[in-house]
Amino acid sequence: MSLKIYNSLSQQLEDFVPIKKDHVTMYSCGPTVYDYFHIGNARTFLVSDIIRRYLEYKGYRVRLVQNLTDIDDKIIHRANEQGVDAAQLAQQYIDGYFADSEELGIRPADVHPCATDHITEIIDLIRNLIQKGYAYESEGDIYYRVTRFEGYGKLSNRNLEDLLAGARVEINHRKEDPRDFDLWKAVKPDEPWWDSPWGKGRPGWHIECSAMAIKHLGETIDIHAGGQDLQFPHHENEIAQSEAVTGKPFARYWVHTAFLQVNGGRMGKSEGNFIFIRDALKEYTPETIRHFLLSAHYRHPLNYNQHSLAESRSAVRRLQNCISRIQQYSPPDVDPRLVTSTQSKAELIRENNQLVDSTLTETVDQMRTSFESAMDDDFNTASAMGAVYTLVGQVNRRLQHSNQVERPTEVELGQAYQALATTCQILGIYNHDKSVAGDDLLVEPLMNLILELRQSARQRKDWETADQIRNQLAELSIELKDSKSGTTWQQQ
Repeated sequence: MSLKIYNSLSQQLEDFVPIKKDHVTMYSCGPTVYDYFHIGNARTFLVSDIIRRYLEYKGYRVRLVQNLTDIDDKIIHRANEQGVDAAQLAQQYIDGYFADSEELGIRPADVHPCATDHITEIIDLIRNLIQKGYAYESEGDIYYRVTRFEGYGKLSNRNLEDLLAGARVEINHRKEDPRDFDLWKAVKPDEPWWDSPWGKGRPGWHIECSAMAIKHLGETIDIHAGGQDLQFPHHENEIAQSEAVTGKPFARYWVHTAFLQVNGGRMGKSEGNFIFIRDALKEYTPETIRHFLLSAHYRHPLNYNQHSLAESRSAVRRLQNCISRIQQYSPPDVDPRLVTSTQSKAELIRENNQLVDSTLTETVDQMRTSFESAMDDDFNTASAMGAVYTLVGQVNRRLQHSNQVERPTEVELGQAYQALATTCQILGIYNHDKSVAGDDLLVEPLMNLILELRQSARQRKDWETADQIRNQLAELSIELKDSKSGTTWQQQ
């Protein structure tokens, strides 16, 4: 199955065909650095991280650019409130962004351009738009003529008549048309400024991304990613600006992540219902948060609540426990962090003419196939994780057999470890160097021992002992859940 991506521009699934074979250029809208980012923002950033990881797993060389908006109305307003320089405030939250994203396991982009480092490119782009008749100057401000661009509204599926009805709310005498948007803003008191052919001022938000994307990735890029809230007007305006200058498609595939919700409504700073990712990381491991954020398809809304995070924490523990139990069987010649091809460990073992039991081997191959099919279907992480946990359940069941004939061989367990470690590192829900964090280094082995003792009692039909273990753990606020695939636990 070929990789298919839902393209917001065409509103349908499309086969992914990059401009250059085996190479992918990708632009992801990064944070506006006036504050720390919250868990809702993290979902958008995480989706770009997963897309990049999976494309690399498929054998592509990916060049990812993620911008940092370091000059903006919100930054200026916050800096003036605090009585500090806007650049100083922006740098504080740039540092915070990198610290928090690293803690969450989001790999840095190849380039993180800042808007203020690209003033020359921004001015050149605006000058070009004016020369082509797409922009005009008015009292030191520069505006884009929306009606001049024939395809305006094609990304958000809006027409100019509908936009006019909304634009009438705010009348600006400087504009030829109320729908026109800022490219350059004339200087105002207590605001940073740069020299330009039109006087002192600063760039508008939308033109920044066009200038940075074109400089670092070229006139047409493969994938442009960002949050659903950016589809209009930000991404719509990026298309209008960029394509007016180049005459070429700005991006071939547009990927938009749905909102994280709280009680059915959008999570956001303006709504006041957010939690900073750095605060969430004080309570949950990075793997737990990533598991939660990937538990629904990126185009579907996801509801934030403590119950869902608790379920993700329990699931991650179950996964990490399983991998930890079989890690010793991984052949030393293959590091899961270096595996990027789709060749399964089972195939590697067969090439070495090693005999293996077919039952678990086939399950491993089925998991890889299901995992890749899910990810090839527009990066369906929810289904991909389902494939992973199917294998986890099978491994756990096989390990519970006391009969040596029924227990998996070391070769089988090596296969399972390789498959789980590789796929889970694509998702970022397993850390090869730190599979269990904090106090769990002691808690996890003890709970494994308790669960094994309880399972032995159940196999002997000693229900009294099994129930006693369950009840005493409940008194310690530890809940057991029995299922066909085994027993899991979580702290209440």
